[in-house]
Amino acid sequence: MPDPYQPASEFLASLDADWQRHIAAVGPCLHQPHPARDPYESLVRAIAYQQLHAKAGDAIVGRLVGLFPGQTFPRPEQILATDCDRLRSCGFSAGKIATIQGIAQATLDGVVPDYSTALAMEDEALIERLVSLRGVGRWTVEMLLIYSLERPDILPADDFGVREGYRRLKGLEVQPTRKQMIEIGLGWSPFRTVAAWYLWRVAKP
Repeated sequence: MPDPYQPASEFLASLDADWQRHIAAVGPCLHQPHPARDPYESLVRAIAYQQLHAKAGDAIVGRLVGLFPGQTFPRPEQILATDCDRLRSCGFSAGKIATIQGIAQATLDGVVPDYSTALAMEDEALIERLVSLRGVGRWTVEMLLIYSLERPDILPADDFGVREGYRRLKGLEVQPTRKQMIEIGLGWSPFRTVAAWYLWRVAKP
């Protein structure tokens, strides 16, 4: 089976010795998107993981799904009808509860597009539309673009793991700022999603 990310890996490895060494050590890119997961579900999941380690996010999502037996994921109407205490019992903070309720309402109102509409939208147009929602920042929408819509050229410049990964890759004293990260990342286009995947692997202890 051909490696769909091989051209990206080869391009990044050709940039300099640091990238070449890191990519050789990590091996092929194993990025695993979740195509066809609709924007509503992707946003709610991303909110669950905000500012938490993956295991904690997994646990919260698992408890949320557990409230609705027989379903892969609760629908917006169900989120809105669920008592705040039950949502809190899943591990959501008060702020995150307000955010996921807002996402659910915005989905019913048509502000959060369905999958096919989102797929047809430009990256920046979708980001601009969704960051208008309370508690939804650029990073949250970038996770949707990377994992659900399989966009190949997204660099989450706000992401701690991306900036820390680059700091370690280059042996820098301090992380680059968001602005510096965006500038540096221009040189990785059109493969910035794969670059982010490899930088997340540097940051892992």
